[in-house]
Amino acid sequence: MTHNTPLTPRPRPLHELADGRRRLMTAAQLRAHGVSAAETDEQCRPGGPWQQLLPNVVLLHPGPPTSDERLHAVLLYAARDRSCGAAAGGSVSVPVQPGGEQPPVPAYAEAMITGLAALTLHGFSAAPPLSSLELIDVLVPRLRRLRTTGCARVVRTTALPTAVELTGVPVAPVARALADAVAELTDPGTVRRLLTEAVRGGHCEPAVVVRELNRARLLSRPHVVDAVDSLVAEGRALAEQRLYRMVREHGLPEPVWNVDLRLPGGPHLGGVDAFWPEHAVALELDTRAHRRREDDADWAEHARKREHLERLGITVVHLTPRKLRDSPEHQATVVRTALMAAGDREPAAYVVVLPR
Repeated sequence: MTHNTPLTPRPRPLHELADGRRRLMTAAQLRAHGVSAAETDEQCRPGGPWQQLLPNVVLLHPGPPTSDERLHAVLLYAARDRSCGAAAGGSVSVPVQPGGEQPPVPAYAEAMITGLAALTLHGFSAAPPLSSLELIDVLVPRLRRLRTTGCARVVRTTALPTAVELTGVPVAPVARALADAVAELTDPGTVRRLLTEAVRGGHCEPAVVVRELNRARLLSRPHVVDAVDSLVAEGRALAEQRLYRMVREHGLPEPVWNVDLRLPGGPHLGGVDAFWPEHAVALELDTRAHRRREDDADWAEHARKREHLERLGITVVHLTPRKLRDSPEHQATVVRTALMAAGDREPAAYVVVLPR
């Protein structure tokens, strides 16, 4: 170091801060660049070159912000400070034109986009474009001292989920984003379309969605319950299609589909999705999802039915929609093994098979 070495970095001129790539900065970052609060206020005056988009978040150009700038501004506002009041991600650079040099993506601490904006980023056709959203939901820990303001709507949670990075933005997983979106929606058609697209588009299984809706205490709303009924029916239809395809493509014997089992002259044993009478093997698709705690009785009844069938010598194969989707070949092997093991078992009790 020489006597001519400055002890602190020399502030950059104000015009260099808005050089076309760095478009958003926090008040703390501006101070670190030598821009005082008074200078920031002067630049953000009506008709000035800058504008305060959210508390302590400055947009370094005039005119309306882009959708990307609004997303990053909300995250800068909500992200937890990591040091000296600076926002978690540092300054945010957004390219002026598509196809330009892509600047580094900031890391936002304890904040992620959720709700309708998140569903749009996940690619939902039923979600509105970002430019039409007046409010962008941002998910933060429950104890954060933040308020909803401007275009940022603060959503609190006791436990942050693991974010998914989409277009350089931390985004809540689909099921959580759905629950946060549904919490603000009153139109039954919109709720139904979003839930249906979540399942039909392969984003997540119905049980995961229902679990998030239940956690958010949304299943007391009639229009949400109606949409969930459609969601569960949609999920079952898709799971049945996968089951039919698995049997066909992996060369399994053709079962009788969707039947009720009874003892001759005796009680009803329950319905199964597929049954191989010659092998005494039944298959059940578990497409149920918890809605309320009292549904535990349904699970207990399901377990009793399975135990009863197995006491009669009938093997019950239990498959879930996720297993059918992710590993159909392995599930076909499970069924084939059960069928092949039939010859090694004691003969099963005779049961009556009826259409369901």
